[in-house]
Amino acid sequence: MHPLAERFRRTLIELGEDGAVQETPDRAHTAAEAAAALGVPVETIVKSLVFTLTAPGAEPTPLLVLASGSNRVDVSRLGDVLGGRVGKADAATVKEATGYSIGGVPPLGHPRPLRTLVDEALLRHELLWAAAGTATAVFPITPDRLVELTGGEVVGVA
Repeated sequence: MHPLAERFRRTLIELGEDGAVQETPDRAHTAAEAAAALGVPVETIVKSLVFTLTAPGAEPTPLLVLASGSNRVDVSRLGDVLGGRVGKADAATVKEATGYSIGGVPPLGHPRPLRTLVDEALLRHELLWAAAGTATAVFPITPDRLVELTGGEVVGVA
């Protein structure tokens, strides 16, 4: 197992999960690639997307959005809901905030807590699949446990 996936697996175990990280034979940089590799519907894939939230008069802060693989995040809507401007984070910001590179960012286990929004569409499914540290590593999680472990706020993001 890739060292980043193994590190994340240990994080899951520390959080009381079984650490069921698996590596797919093909890369899974996108939700569609992950769904194809796993043989599951794309809407059960959790996209871990890092944005920046800039409130009036404040510095930008990282914001993690966990979106259904079939949904596109509406940054204007999120900005209105959160009272600031939401923009896409660059690769350096993603790495600094999460400890992982774009395409392999897991929804939890980051160096410090991130404000996290969970797409309400994810709650419609019994089982979800999320990145586990690399573009080929994934893990299963229930929606309720995803919300619990991330401390996420459930909102409509699309």
